[in-house]
Amino acid sequence: MGVGTPEDVLEAVERGVDMFDCVLPTRLARHGSVWIENGRINLLNAKLKNDKSVLMPSCQCYACKNGFSRAYIHHLLKENEVLGIRLTTLHNLHFILDLMSQIRDNIAKGTFLRFKKAFLKNWRI
Repeated sequence: MGVGTPEDVLEAVERGVDMFDCVLPTRLARHGSVWIENGRINLLNAKLKNDKSVLMPSCQCYACKNGFSRAYIHHLLKENEVLGIRLTTLHNLHFILDLMSQIRDNIAKGTFLRFKKAFLKNWRI
């Protein structure tokens, strides 16, 4: 369907789309990119080699909840360890599922457009 980024999902929902099927969260994860609260980071970047923070402190995915640091996941990905791909995949899937949950909650409350605007205001690629 070609819809997969958080921006795309928000735009599609606003237009009435309520079903998605996309490989983007897993494809990005396989190549070291993860979504965080304000955009996307590539864990293969050298600047993350010593970053001891988790991917996203507010996240409850397996990787974040268990304290896997950006530096450790960077190392796993650089060494082609499958755990790195699994952790990034779990994180991205959790991120997009959590976003969808927030979208549903805001639709039910009648605040979707306000939520979308606030989300996109803080979002960068």
